[in-house]
Amino acid sequence: MSWFDVDVVMGGAGVLIGIASIAAPVWIDRRAPRRKRIGYRKQMDTVIGGSNRAGASNVRLGLFDEMPEMSDATLVLLRIENDGSVPIGRDDYTDSSPHHGLTAVFEDRTVRGVAVTLPPEAEHLMGHFDQGPGLVSSGSALRIPRVPLNPGAYYKLLVLLTGGPVDSDTTVQGDVEGGELHENHSVTPDEKPPVFGLWARRVTGLLSAFVIALAALALWPDTPPPPDYCEKGTLTVTGSTAFAPVAEELKQKYEEHCPDVTITVSAHGSQTGVRELALGGARGTGAAGQPAKGSPAVVAFSDGPRPASYTQLSENHVAVSLFTLVVNDRVRLKNLRVADVRRLYRGEIRSWAQLGGPDLPVVLVSRTSGSGTRRALQDRVLAGGEEPRTSSDDCTNRTVRSVPVLRCELDSTDQVLDAVARIPGALGYSELRAATELKGLHRLSLDGHAPDIDHIESSGYPYREIEFAYTYGRPPADSLASSFLAYAIRGPGQDVIRTHGHLPCGTPVGLRICGNG
Repeated sequence: MSWFDVDVVMGGAGVLIGIASIAAPVWIDRRAPRRKRIGYRKQMDTVIGGSNRAGASNVRLGLFDEMPEMSDATLVLLRIENDGSVPIGRDDYTDSSPHHGLTAVFEDRTVRGVAVTLPPEAEHLMGHFDQGPGLVSSGSALRIPRVPLNPGAYYKLLVLLTGGPVDSDTTVQGDVEGGELHENHSVTPDEKPPVFGLWARRVTGLLSAFVIALAALALWPDTPPPPDYCEKGTLTVTGSTAFAPVAEELKQKYEEHCPDVTITVSAHGSQTGVRELALGGARGTGAAGQPAKGSPAVVAFSDGPRPASYTQLSENHVAVSLFTLVVNDRVRLKNLRVADVRRLYRGEIRSWAQLGGPDLPVVLVSRTSGSGTRRALQDRVLAGGEEPRTSSDDCTNRTVRSVPVLRCELDSTDQVLDAVARIPGALGYSELRAATELKGLHRLSLDGHAPDIDHIESSGYPYREIEFAYTYGRPPADSLASSFLAYAIRGPGQDVIRTHGHLPCGTPVGLRICGNG
């Protein structure tokens, strides 16, 4: 970890600012110059007379209705307060009068009476109002005594006025030495003044905003950089339909981690994919028919090795794949001898009754000639033997009578599995994981060995094949094709391969099996 990493710097700054936000208001209030502050506010201004001049008409009773001079009366509640953090004494007022410090002026109205209201904790201030000259009114002006006020202390004046409308201007005039007099506009009548002064509160708010901003930056989700193995560009993955689910997930995982990448999976069979790669590379074109720079941006997966004539193709061992024979559920056999499998595919066994099964005709559901799954069956189980000629177009009706057994060919693993599940007596083959938990069919063991990827090295199960990845020549090290292959063979892609029931060649067991072929 570097001391200059962004996270370290931000964390340190957050700690320092947090400490400053706690210490700053105390330091400012104790060390910085402080001003004395008197605030005033008009908390009420209401009509109590009946004249339209005083405001909206209202209901009056008693003296208000009997005294003609009260016809335009109004009441004003004025609050005077020390809203600073410094006490204000009698000598702090700068008015020229020795007894009065402030003057309240009610424009266009005449002061007719005043009542002083004090909170319980400030009752001792009443002497300043009822001794000496106290409150003095003259026309629209009300002279207010020099009342000492501690921080937070206040008094209220309820003033009876006549001669003008409500909400006419009300001001308080005067000053305090080393301080200020200002009008407040809070709607809360009796809130307590703040513990700290105005500048202390401002600095605290600013520092708090910095802390919040730093916290937000620290918690903001980072966009991690792409992994080192990522390359940009386009790539086509073709070949084996049995390996296509693996190729699809490898594509998705790679694109999730690597931006500016487009990978297309187009599986049409092992031999077809390898042949198209060889022809496309020979023509010097890429996956979409565009001129290729060096090796075309194509990777072809194949169940088993390429034909010997395609010497220009570069070979990569990817995984060990297991395949399985599958049979319709009406054939209740669970195991076949390899010798009997060969007899079935030679057409020597036409009914399952010959193997101890039900009296149902054998129907061979096969893949087309470009299938790697079919080639693995012929090489690994049939010992190089060929399957009988096709004798049915729909896997149900025989079209060629000279072939001893009904046999059809389909283009994909899914088509084979669907046909075996619905045709009584049908026998087919597929990649192992594709045949798991399907209805209407079940897998067969061979010579007592079940297909099991976890015991592939010791079980002797024959129907398996190495999955190869081919490129035209050796692609550049900084190409997407090279990066994708490294991701699949040696990188995180091994987990994808394993979850699909294949054994990665990059594992210790996989290395031994892939190395021995």
